[in-house]
Amino acid sequence: MSSWQDRLRATVPRVAVVAHDLAMVWLVWQGLHRLRFGILPNPPEMPLWSTEIALVLAAQGLVLWQVGLYRGLWRFASVPDLWNIFKACTLGLLTIALGLFLYNRLDLVSRTVLVLYPLALMALLGAPRLLYRAWKDSATERANAASVRILILGAGHAGEALVRDLRRFGTYQPVGFLDDAARMRGTKVQGVPVLGKVGDVAEIARETAAKLLVIAMPSADATALQRVLVACERTGLPFRMVPRLADVLEGRSLPGELKEVAIEDLLGRKPVLPDWKAIRHWLGARSVLVTGAGGSIGSELCRQCARHGARRIALVEIDELALTTTEVALRRDFPDLEYIPVLGDCGDPAVMAYALRLCEPEAAFHAAAYKQVPLLEGQLREAVRNNVLATATVAGACRDAGVGTFVLISTDKAVDPVNVLGATKRLAEMVCQSLANERTTRFVTVRFGNVLDSAGSVVPLFREQIRNGGPVTVTDPEVTRYFMTIPEACQLILQASAIGTHEAIYTLDMGEPVPIRLLADQMIRLAGKQPGRDIAVVYTGLRPGEKLHETLFHADERYRPTAHPKILQAEPRTVVSNEISVAIRAMRSASETYDCETLATLLRTTVPEFLPEDAPAIGANDSTTVVAFPARSARKI
Repeated sequence: MSSWQDRLRATVPRVAVVAHDLAMVWLVWQGLHRLRFGILPNPPEMPLWSTEIALVLAAQGLVLWQVGLYRGLWRFASVPDLWNIFKACTLGLLTIALGLFLYNRLDLVSRTVLVLYPLALMALLGAPRLLYRAWKDSATERANAASVRILILGAGHAGEALVRDLRRFGTYQPVGFLDDAARMRGTKVQGVPVLGKVGDVAEIARETAAKLLVIAMPSADATALQRVLVACERTGLPFRMVPRLADVLEGRSLPGELKEVAIEDLLGRKPVLPDWKAIRHWLGARSVLVTGAGGSIGSELCRQCARHGARRIALVEIDELALTTTEVALRRDFPDLEYIPVLGDCGDPAVMAYALRLCEPEAAFHAAAYKQVPLLEGQLREAVRNNVLATATVAGACRDAGVGTFVLISTDKAVDPVNVLGATKRLAEMVCQSLANERTTRFVTVRFGNVLDSAGSVVPLFREQIRNGGPVTVTDPEVTRYFMTIPEACQLILQASAIGTHEAIYTLDMGEPVPIRLLADQMIRLAGKQPGRDIAVVYTGLRPGEKLHETLFHADERYRPTAHPKILQAEPRTVVSNEISVAIRAMRSASETYDCETLATLLRTTVPEFLPEDAPAIGANDSTTVVAFPARSARKI
């Protein structure tokens, strides 16, 4: 019964609208003819109903329906609806003229009426709709007199769309726009006045009693956004931002949603735009396997594969909660794909053999790794076992299974490594190079810098420190790092995989490095506080294994451009496959006995460019087993 009542409630207003429009058609046709023939001495008889009028109503009603005039609501009538009405009136006139010509050769049909008919009908159909919307908008504004008063920074298309959305929801009341364009001064956008420049936000916010600021500048670059942010901070009011179109399309924000200003919006680096056509052509209808599928990179990589054409995804993950969370999110957002969750250590040959047998992948992405630099300085055995030996297991299993493409996700720390993380990832790259010559599997290595908001990265650490009232700890005032977002990193991985070279190392031209001191200051400001006044910034000194500046390129790798303007391809350095195989076997043996001294020697011998800064201690994390690399002369960074 309830469903029948719902259908009835939805149908009655639509029937009333159709009846109203047909009544207007009758009124226009009758009224124009009576005006036209009323000036004649002997006007012809004009009946209120006739076959001719029935034909007019049928022809015009059919056109109104076909144009789609009844798919919209009067509550949201706008310019597109008026355009539809104009088209319907014009097409209706042509249909009526044709029908009456066939019926009675247009007998007693005034040519003046035919000219005036579409204009008069458009006025009588459009005016009630606009008046109804104006009345509803006015009622909404009266009902929301106590809603949150907001100032909108930016009076462009994004600001105009924001006002329309806010009026529908009724939670916020726009009281004014701020825009630096001189032509906008003194104008109104959607009835909301442009009150001044963005730099005047503090004074205008006080005058208008605004409670929230909204930045509607989704296309603004980082420099402009930083300037706007400084102006917003002076007000002491909370502020939000209209999401960028790319975030909406990628599902990271909802249309009309107000989001907090993210740190990636302020870092001054434009994101790399991938070649989606090439990615979809390479990835489309493929079965893929992802190790470390529950991690920051692995989970986003699964989402990107699902979004851009993969048909089956195997998720290999050792953390049961991370595996469950990732699988549930994928099934919710991409229900038509096939998912194969595999709980286990990818360094276990049985786990990989099982996952490859179930998935039969055409591409494998190896994202599983340990990546915390200071921690791994004291955990050499686990760093080697997970970053090197597990890579050898996964790569070898994929090669033996005939997987078409194997992608190793590496790091810029593998270039001239000075820490255990960089050395183990460089050795993982060398392992893949040693396997590339033996079978048809294509081995690809992708390097990139730090990833914003990934697990264990500096951004969540700073955020937690700010939430606790500080201090924010920065290692050194001069330390810099290259940054990219998690989605951008995964898009780079897919883009490099799609390029097609058999054995290659790819890296991203990441622009200028970001001072960590600046990153800390920006995050404090985003929290509505002032660096040094509300939140202290403390410099703690570089930790073991950390560089002052990272290096993206190795001098001997002879980088060259690729089809993508922001991706560079390195010439792989020569490795001796037999030596790598012998080293891996020796490392497995030393790992089984937790022999960190042997592991340290093997890592130094196999990766000769590994030069630890200040000879840091590497080994088991206890007082009796500490392994130190032989001291070497300090190297200038």
